[in-house]
This record gives sequence, C-alpha cells and structure tokens, in this order.
Amino acid sequence: MKIIYPLLLLVLFIFLSCNQKNKFSTTIDSSEDSLSSYLSLANDFNLPPEKRNQLNQKAFSIIIDQPNDSLNMVNLFKVANRYYNMDRLRDFKTIVDIILEKTVSNQDTVSRIKAYTYLGDYYLEKSVSDSAFLYYSKAEKMYLHRNNMLDLAKTRLNKALLQFNVGDFLGSEITVFNALRAVKDEKNSVITYDSYNLLGLIHNELGNYERAIEYNLKALNSIDDSTPSIFQSKATSLNNIGYIYQNTNKHRKAIGFFIEGLEQKNLKTDKASLYAMLLDNLAYSKFKTVDFTGLPEKFYQSLQLRDSLKLTSGILVSKMRLSEYFAFKNDSIKALKYAEESLILAKKVKNYKSVLLALKRLSTLQPKKAAYYTKEYIHVNDSLQKAERTIGEKFTRIEYETDQIKSENTDLLEKNRNLVYLFGGLGILGLFIFTIKTQKAKNRELLFKQEQQKANEDIYNLMISQQNTIETNRIKEKNRVARELHDGVLGRMFGVRMNLDGLNAFQDEDAVVQRTNYLSELKNIEQDIREISHDLNREKSELINNFVAIIDELFEEQKKTYKPKFISTIDSIIKWELISNSKKINLYRILQESLQNINKYALANTIRVEFEKMDNYIILKISDDGIGFNVKMAKKGIGIQNILFRTSECDGVVDIKSEKGQGTIITVTLPIE
Repeated sequence: MKIIYPLLLLVLFIFLSCNQKNKFSTTIDSSEDSLSSYLSLANDFNLPPEKRNQLNQKAFSIIIDQPNDSLNMVNLFKVANRYYNMDRLRDFKTIVDIILEKTVSNQDTVSRIKAYTYLGDYYLEKSVSDSAFLYYSKAEKMYLHRNNMLDLAKTRLNKALLQFNVGDFLGSEITVFNALRAVKDEKNSVITYDSYNLLGLIHNELGNYERAIEYNLKALNSIDDSTPSIFQSKATSLNNIGYIYQNTNKHRKAIGFFIEGLEQKNLKTDKASLYAMLLDNLAYSKFKTVDFTGLPEKFYQSLQLRDSLKLTSGILVSKMRLSEYFAFKNDSIKALKYAEESLILAKKVKNYKSVLLALKRLSTLQPKKAAYYTKEYIHVNDSLQKAERTIGEKFTRIEYETDQIKSENTDLLEKNRNLVYLFGGLGILGLFIFTIKTQKAKNRELLFKQEQQKANEDIYNLMISQQNTIETNRIKEKNRVARELHDGVLGRMFGVRMNLDGLNAFQDEDAVVQRTNYLSELKNIEQDIREISHDLNREKSELINNFVAIIDELFEEQKKTYKPKFISTIDSIIKWELISNSKKINLYRILQESLQNINKYALANTIRVEFEKMDNYIILKISDDGIGFNVKMAKKGIGIQNILFRTSECDGVVDIKSEKGQGTIITVTLPIE
C-alpha cells in the first residue's frame, strides 16, 4: 500500500498534466484558424520562442497573399514587430524590405516612412550607426514634408540617442532641441520627458553637472498622469540624478536617490534593466562611502540580472566595479579576473570606452605590464577619438547629402514640370498641325472624288455622244436604204406589174394562168419589200436607250473573246432615263470589274448577268459556276475594294456569296432616284 499510493498520485499528476497540455494545444490549434489569433499568440511571451516563430510564419504566409492595401501593410508591420520582439532581426529586416517594395507600387508614403524608422531601429541594434542615421534622416525629412510633428519629434529623438551612443554629444543636443521645437505647440509628456532626460545624460557626459541636474529635474516635473507607469520614468530620473552626484563624488546624496528609485512600484517587473542599474549604482556608492553592508551581494545580484537579460554594457560596468571592489579588499585574484573578463568582453562587442577602462584597471593591478597596457590604452584612445570624429563627420555628411538630394529632387521636379509643360505644348501644337493636315487631306480627297466623278460623267457622256453618233449614222443609213427600196425597187416592180397587166389581151388559158401567177408573186415581193422598209424605220426599244446599247456592246465583246457561255437579261421595265449618269457609269464599271475577275480567276463554264427592277431599287446580279474563293480574304483585294467603293458612292449595298468549288454570286442593289 505504501508503494501503490505514491504511484496513484504520480499517475493522477501525469493525467492532469496531459489534460492541461491537451487543453493548451487545443487552444492554440483553434486559434490558428484566424490571422488575428496567429498574430496575438506570436506576441505571447509565455509561449516558447520556436512556437511563437511558427505562428508568426503562418501569419505571414496568409498576409503575403492578400491584396496590397492599407490593411495588408498594417498586418505586415505587426509581423515585423513580432520578429523584432523575438530578436530575430534578419527576419525583421526581410519583412521591412517587403513593405518598402510594396510602398513603391501602391505609393503608400505613410508606410514607407514607418519602414524607414524600422530600418533605422534595425541598424541601431546591429550597431551600424551610419545606416541607422541615414534611415532616421530619411524618415525625418518625409515627416517634415508631411507636417507630421509628433512622429517628426520621435524620429529626431531616435537620431539624438544614436548620436549620444557614438559620442557625438553636441550633435545630439542640437537634435534634441529640434525635437522639442517640433512639439512646442503640443502637449506631449512622453516626448518632453525623453528630451529632457536625454539632455541630462548629454550634459552629464560633457561634465556640466549642474545643467545635467537641471534637465533631469525638468524631466521629473514633466511626468503626469498621461505618462505610462510601465515606463518607470520617475525611477529613471532618480537614477540619473543619483548617477550625477556619484560622478561628483557626492555618494551619500546619491544613495538617497538610488534607494528612492528602487522603491518605485513594480520596478523589477516593468523594467528589470533599470532595477539592475539602480542596484549596481547603490552598491557602488555604498562601497565608496566604505559602507559594505550587503556587499558584494548587491554587485553579484545586479550582475546576475544583467547577465540573464544579456545587457552587455551593464555586464561590463558590473565587472569593472567588482574588480575595483576586490582590489580595495586586497583580493587581487578576483580583481584581476573581473578586469580581464571586462577587457575580453569589451573587445568582443567593440565597446572601446569599456576597453579603455579595463586597460586602465589592468595597468593598476599589474604594474609590471603597465607599459604594455598604457601603450595599448593610448592606441585604443586615439582610434576611439578618430572614430568619434569620423562618425560625427559621417552624420553631418549624411544630413548634408540628404538635404542635397531633397534639393536636387525639388529641382528635378521643377525641371520635370517644365518639361511636361513644354512637351504638352508641343503635343497640342502637333495635334493642331496634324488636324489641319488631316483636314486638308480630306479636302483633297473630296476634291479628287468630285473630279473623279466629273471625269466618270465626262467619260460616260463621251460614250453616250459616241453612241449617239453611231446611232444617228445607222438611222441615216437605214432611211437611205428605205428610200432606195421604196423609190427604186418598188418603182421598177410597179412597172413590171403594169406590163404584165398588158398581157391580159391574150386570152388563152395558159397565158392567163401564167400572168395570174406572176402578178401574185409580184404582189408578195412588193409586200415583203414594204415590210423590210417598215422594219428598218421601226425603233427597237433596246436601241432607244444608249446605256443599254453600251452594255450590249460589253456583252458582245465578252461572248466573242472568252469561252464561258454568257447569258444576260435586262428587265424591260427599267426606266434608264430616271437613273443618274454617275450611277450608270458605276454600274458599268462594277459589271466590267466583275467580268474581268471571272475571266481571270473563276475558270467558269457559265456566266449570268441580270438587271432587275424591284420597288425603287435596281438590282445587278452577276453569277458564275467557277471555283469560288474565300470572301474574307478577297475583300482585301483591289478589285473587290473597287466594287465596294463604287457601290458605297451610290448609297447602295453589295452582297458577295462564294465558297470553294461552289461558284460566286455578286448582288449589287442601288436606289433609283
């Protein structure tokens, strides 16, 4: 029983643990169904880092396929923030680069500025000061252009902090004042506090301790109810003031500020790094007043907390102070240990100020190597001063080049605007000239058509005139022949008849029969001659109209020249005198063109041409039984184009039906005026 009871407890504990685990897993799985859940869980610091990374990647895989709009940008910035909080800076920069690329296509200036500030933060974390300064400067110029003073002030404070970190204290002070000017008409306690707080740090580094205390007191006074308590602004200022007194060797006064700072509510939870700093400063001031109560435990406690938070600069300070403390306690081994560790770490992170402090400490702890450490100290110090001058000049050059680029962009914009006006004016002028030339071309085309129409009418009239001359001569010839027949032949025949009548004196039967037969025959001849004469004088309806005669001549020429059987019909009810000469000549040319095409290409055995009147329309139908053709392709040919053009001139329509091996039918319908 003693063994079973613990086993039952163990099984129950495992069962409850599994249930809790399953419950947690279910919560995550159900939350992964939506983007907001992924983003929310990715920012949950209670989850393992790898799980948060997976959730953030899932969120990104959803966002990247969404439309490129403002909501998409907001979500991408959230993904970037999650990566930044997870200290996955490479992934953070990848997302920011994607955002910048998207802002080019959608022209989202607000997101572009924000992306610049994110890149500034990225390079600040990577200790690439010039790149960070460049992107902060870009964001600053764009905020200034958009008159966004609040974000402008925040960006300028980021620049000022960057300048402070690299030792450009005067440049940092100028930038802070520029930030304050940006919000002079607005009440913003956070920016005001951060500005005065940074000014206090700057003057502390410059050795202007009274001015440093003055600015820190201003920072304290700017704290109000709107300042988030999580920032622990009061504890920060108390630490800064205490640190100034510590630098002036007023350690007892400094201790009071450090203790008051440590007493602030939720300090260790809200801002563990500040708690470790206050604790280390308190321990150091107590050490300097030869009050060893709680020492070196407070030093160790601060170092342990800083080490857990990976605060490299804080770790360096703690180890240097521990080295000084143990040197005072005559524990040279520990003093040397912490000094050497400080030197190694400072070189590793390239914190050259800490390198100088460590070398100075080591030269004191190891007098025999003092010359070596001093030489290295001088070398590092010269390099540091040179680097500070270089970075300061580089910052100045970046600002100058950014302003110059802005000026060049403004000039370029002005030039582009002038070019737009110039080319716009030239374009309008060109369009005007083109319109005039087009109109002139249309006028020329119209005149050409009119001249062509007149020429066609002249040709037709000439043909009519020629035909009239031919017809007149023919009629004259007919009349001459008629007169000859009537006056000559008939006269002679009449004389013969009279002579025969004289034979009637003979009374024999044969003579009588013979005379009667002759007389009857002469009468028949006379009647035939009269009929011929009358036929010659009769006008055929087809010959009255000259157009029909011209068509008949074309048909006769077709029959004589080409092999296909030719059949033609002309509706007799068509009153050709009611049809204009222009339409007649176009009908003639259409018929002529169609016959020419058939003769050349159709290989037809039979050709049929019909003129028909239907209501107020005259219809010309031309058909053949040839090889046919592709109508769509043929419409591009000159012949078909001519037919279409001439029909269009007469306000008519053309219908062309043809298939390979099925022959062709062309129907032209023209209105009768």
